[in-house]
Amino acid sequence: MDRPPWPTMISALLLVLTAPALLVSAARQITITNKCPSTITIYRNGNSQGSLSSGSSSTSSVSNNFNGFYYTNANGGSSSGADTTRAGFYGQSGYYYLVTDPNGFNTAVTITPRRSRSGGFCVPASCSSLTCSTAYMSPPTSFPQPSNIPPRVPLYSCPSSNNNVGYTITFCPNGNFPPKPPVSTTEIHPNGNTKKCLDIRGAKYANGTPVQIYDCNGTGAQKWQIQDGSTTVRAGNTNFCLDAGSNPANGIKMKIWTCYKGVAAQSWDYTNSNQIRLAGQGQNQCLDLTGGSTQNGNQLQTWQCSNGNNNQIWTD
Repeated sequence: MDRPPWPTMISALLLVLTAPALLVSAARQITITNKCPSTITIYRNGNSQGSLSSGSSSTSSVSNNFNGFYYTNANGGSSSGADTTRAGFYGQSGYYYLVTDPNGFNTAVTITPRRSRSGGFCVPASCSSLTCSTAYMSPPTSFPQPSNIPPRVPLYSCPSSNNNVGYTITFCPNGNFPPKPPVSTTEIHPNGNTKKCLDIRGAKYANGTPVQIYDCNGTGAQKWQIQDGSTTVRAGNTNFCLDAGSNPANGIKMKIWTCYKGVAAQSWDYTNSNQIRLAGQGQNQCLDLTGGSTQNGNQLQTWQCSNGNNNQIWTD
């Protein structure tokens, strides 16, 4: 049987021998370490990568050109990446960075390149609080050209000739979730009447419980989270919000309902004129003291907003 020429055979043999090395250089090893006090779920660009028990690690491969984020929804984070601390990569240039969300800090995170530090490159990136200076407050939208000078923190770089530097991402590097910041709550009064308060009837935290006027008594049923401008009106430290229903109109009775981010029925504006107005173009409905009565048990309603209407003035 005729054999191929020796040069052809040698070339084919070299291709087979080098193929594994080519495969290795095309992948980046990412190790996730969970030092949090409980099992966490890991997400990559919105897709679950499964659960990781406390004290354990998991390694997987991504393209050396991987762009995007790793994060966990533990401790109040979100599977979408909101209210989370994210470990970000921009693979083409060996860039890595952290992003925190000003609305919530669920866990500290550290990114450690598996390459020795050199001249300001390959430095671990770590953030342990919402106010850290080593993380972005929102994802960067552009990146500088690679340089022999390290980028300015909060951007980090660990370049290599084939961009396949591995990294270890550690969640809760100090072993604990960060403490939740204290939540500020307030009473809400009709038109400055500090003897009367917005109240959850019977202190029953359940979907559909009426919201009424009642004598102020200092209980949790009269404590609310509200802020100037765009806001929800949240019942104390619970997951129930002031809700106007799906069809805003005059005379809709007010209730609490499980809070859902971005739901129109729970989106309000606390205006400069002290009206609590339903947000959204064209709604023009305000929280209204039904019939102007401050009698205990009077259930509140929505009504067409009008300037100077004392039934729609609310003070904290």
